[in-house]
Amino acid sequence: MSERLPRSLAQRLFASAVLWSVLVLLIAGLILSSLYRRSAETAFDERLGVYLRAIVADVATPGDDTRTEPGQLGDPQFELSLSGWYWQITPLSQQSAKVKASRSLFASRLPRLADQGVKAELGEYRRGYAQGPDGRWIRLVERVIETDEEGKFLIQVAAATDQLESDIHRFEYSLAGTFLLLALALGASTMVQVRFGLSPLRRLQSEVTAIRRGEGDRIEGAFPPDLAPLAGELNLLISSNREIVERARTQVGNLAHALKTPLSVITNEAEADPSPLSGKVREQAQVMRDQVNYYLDKARAAARSNVVGNTTDVVAATEQLVRTFQKIYRDGVPTFDMQFDGDLRFRGEEQDFQDMVGNLLDNAGKWASSKVLVSLSLEAGPAGSGQDFLILCVDDDGPGLPPEDRDQALKRGRRLDETKPGSGLGLSIVGDLAAVYAGDFTLEDGVLGGLRARLRLPAA
Repeated sequence: MSERLPRSLAQRLFASAVLWSVLVLLIAGLILSSLYRRSAETAFDERLGVYLRAIVADVATPGDDTRTEPGQLGDPQFELSLSGWYWQITPLSQQSAKVKASRSLFASRLPRLADQGVKAELGEYRRGYAQGPDGRWIRLVERVIETDEEGKFLIQVAAATDQLESDIHRFEYSLAGTFLLLALALGASTMVQVRFGLSPLRRLQSEVTAIRRGEGDRIEGAFPPDLAPLAGELNLLISSNREIVERARTQVGNLAHALKTPLSVITNEAEADPSPLSGKVREQAQVMRDQVNYYLDKARAAARSNVVGNTTDVVAATEQLVRTFQKIYRDGVPTFDMQFDGDLRFRGEEQDFQDMVGNLLDNAGKWASSKVLVSLSLEAGPAGSGQDFLILCVDDDGPGLPPEDRDQALKRGRRLDETKPGSGLGLSIVGDLAAVYAGDFTLEDGVLGGLRARLRLPAA
């Protein structure tokens, strides 16, 4: 299972801002919806309360001749069967007394909120929901009154909640649409804010990338107070790195001079003496000279590889080497051909790149029958690493090399065929330099029938 890559700062900021915005809008929407429902229910209850008070007045003043009968409210909805608007007067003191109700109830009866556990409010009012006679939900308002002559009565007025719920749902849909548009606007503004806020970081990244590619030597420009110290520290780090490398190069040069001079004296003295001992001294002195050159070159490469901003034009450097080897093999055997894709750059010193490619071309030229092919391409690195790799392959049409001998050929000083000139250090130098730059070097079967030397290096 591949490890999950961490999210970028922009993604984290955008996701957290959107999450909190959606959460706040959701809570605000729920609160507004609840407040609107409560307000709508209050207004609906006020309308029912008007009818309730009218009926209470009719019941409490039976001697008033202004109405022919309690409950004549002048609203035709109370006269239509199962219209959803109902009133009911239930005597509580006289069990045998007749219950009076609106014609809309059509011989049905309204449920009692007191039986459902609804507590009475100030003034003995009860308000709540119940299931009506036709199965629809109704909003019910009831009150118990007591008259001097006829005793207690339960007065109820109810209405279906279809219109109430329709109004509430219409408000909720409008609210959801409005908040959705607001959420989209907030998301867009958050994206703009994140991009604007992180633009100095992207500029800092481009400055560091330019240094890594060799297009600059320090971070330039003014940065916000939050990033200015980081830019300054990076400049100091780059300067310190260069100073360390320069000191290392100086020490390596001093060491080379200090060792080569005594070796030259020993070699010159031995050449003046024809004895077998002097021959052995000359032989071992040459071995020492080769070893000193090898390790000094390796130390120089290690120092150069740590310098920030060193890059090499791969195509130009390779073409120069190919032209050089074509001049060495003036008879045209073998021929050297190149294949490459676009503009390629190596993140390292040009001298080290030339050393690696030069050794590979020299080795291929020795063993090729008629042709050497050099191919250059770019290989994408692991996802999220931000590092691509340069692939350089040198193929020849020679006899090749068995797989079991390829590891031996990469060992320092190992020569599989003593008939060919060389010191046995060329391929090992290539492998060591590739390792210094965190690359790799392998020997494979070639496309021309011979051996392929495959070099993988970091690209700039």
